[in-house]
Amino acid sequence: MKNSTRAWMGALTLISMTLSLTHEADAQRTGGGVKNVVLVHGTWADGSSWAKIIPLLEAQGLHVIAVQNPLTSLGDDVAATKRAIALQDGPVLLVGHSWGGVVVTEAGNDPNVKGLVYVAAAVPDEGQSFLELVQTAPATPGNDEIRPDAYGFVSMTRKGIYEDFAQDLPEAERELILVTQGPQAFSALQEKVTHAAWKTRPSWYVVAGNDRMINPDLERSLAKKIGATTLELNTSHVPMLSQPERVAAFIAEAARQVDVHEYAQEK
Repeated sequence: MKNSTRAWMGALTLISMTLSLTHEADAQRTGGGVKNVVLVHGTWADGSSWAKIIPLLEAQGLHVIAVQNPLTSLGDDVAATKRAIALQDGPVLLVGHSWGGVVVTEAGNDPNVKGLVYVAAAVPDEGQSFLELVQTAPATPGNDEIRPDAYGFVSMTRKGIYEDFAQDLPEAERELILVTQGPQAFSALQEKVTHAAWKTRPSWYVVAGNDRMINPDLERSLAKKIGATTLELNTSHVPMLSQPERVAAFIAEAARQVDVHEYAQEK
């Protein structure tokens, strides 16, 4: 009886080890996904613009960090993003909103970045600036509500925030965006991307169908140009605030699909 029990235990152990190895091999073949998500905000915003989706991503078992961009130059924002990437303990999915798309296009060349998600974002090519990119499409109503100050920074008017930037949010949320908006150095919008990470990384794109800041047709053409897996939502420029569940689910699925081995040797 004892010999029989030992035999059964040995067989079960062998089966368990086999299943574990098979599961590991399957995970390697499918890329295994990433657990680290770095969120990069855009102009006239800060890291709290991701407040609604952070708990949704964490509920999926993801480790999330939101960058606080200084919005003083492309180089400064890229440096802030790379510091956040360096704090992670493994491969990263990099997510950028609006101007944050420019930042992740440059910062995404970090070897730990395995995929890019663009949310109503600018996606410049190499040698192209944010302004050069958005000027390839018809102007949007929000452009008329941008105001410069005496220090070289630009901000949005109340009308711009309420009617063009976040028109589908409750009034209290629009007011919060208005009074906490981070002014953007205008010179940063003229800085050119040197290396476009989307050329060597898989990409995902959330198109904001009612965007009054970046032309939705431009967003669609950018998503097609970079070969991105695309989700279109009938939202303002801030889909992560107006439809957080849909955006979070899209990001979580991208994190699962990323092949962490494909760029392992890239330097």
